[in-house]
Amino acid sequence: MRQAGRYLPSYRKLRAQKGMLEIAKDPDLASDVTVDPVKQLGVDAAVVFADIMLPLEGVGVRFRIEENIGPVIERPIGMKGDVEALADFDPEAHAGYVLRTIALAVEKLAGTPLVGFSGAPFTLASYLVEGAPSREFLKTKKMMYSDPEAWDSLMSKLTRLVTAYLGAQARSGVDAVQVFDSWVGCLSPEDYRRYVKPYTSAVFSRLAGSVPTIHFCANSSALVEEFAATGAEVISVDWRVPIDTVWDRAGSDKGVQGNLDPALAAAGGKAMDDAVKGIMKKAAGRRGHIFNLGHGVLPDTPPENLRSVVQTVQGWKGGE
Repeated sequence: MRQAGRYLPSYRKLRAQKGMLEIAKDPDLASDVTVDPVKQLGVDAAVVFADIMLPLEGVGVRFRIEENIGPVIERPIGMKGDVEALADFDPEAHAGYVLRTIALAVEKLAGTPLVGFSGAPFTLASYLVEGAPSREFLKTKKMMYSDPEAWDSLMSKLTRLVTAYLGAQARSGVDAVQVFDSWVGCLSPEDYRRYVKPYTSAVFSRLAGSVPTIHFCANSSALVEEFAATGAEVISVDWRVPIDTVWDRAGSDKGVQGNLDPALAAAGGKAMDDAVKGIMKKAAGRRGHIFNLGHGVLPDTPPENLRSVVQTVQGWKGGE
């Protein structure tokens, strides 16, 4: 979860010279940043260095990344006409630099698995409609409730975009893909089933048989059963739900990824060690556990804390 970032001195040094989007669009730099956490932390897989907003540029969305805020859309979507103005997405033409980053990273990783990713249709839609990160998602919900035709048009377009983007990543060499629905936890289960699930399920259905698929959401406690029914092979959860109960609710056939609180990784010490061991104990004997943080690495996290987490997990014998 956000392996490459401001907690690494090497990345901070690079960011002092270049912007985040500038790095992401330079395959040589982006592939180096992708590989760096594997070298420095010893993790078992790398995550492609990119941003979930990147493919939206190709369909005509102009945005900027503001420090401590996130993506800010120049002209948010407010009606069906705005949706119709979005161009069709071509992964090679519109995000070819990401695909070249993948190819270079695969070569540099020399056998270490590489994970690709995309924002989910709902999370991308929420950025487009809200214009910036939101707490209430009022504009997004208003479109869902009051203009279902525009909502369906937007979500259908984004479903095609996400599917094409992840399919191209799979063909370029990633070993798995993760779909981030970071903001869908703002919905009730009923609204999720009606307004989101058909589109997310279509993404996983169309990717079936290509590479393993992971589905992540923050604030996901109320939606675990719904996520399990989308077709994703692995359900990725934050720290707000005990990891052993996810299998109980999602089904023993699912893999589960998670779920250390990023604040514990930043704090370190006995609290972090106890939490890591607690997660490993709860996951003992369960199918398909991928240890991870429950969200992105916080900027103030000492790299040595993460190395300690990796060593504990990789050396786990069970019952410790």
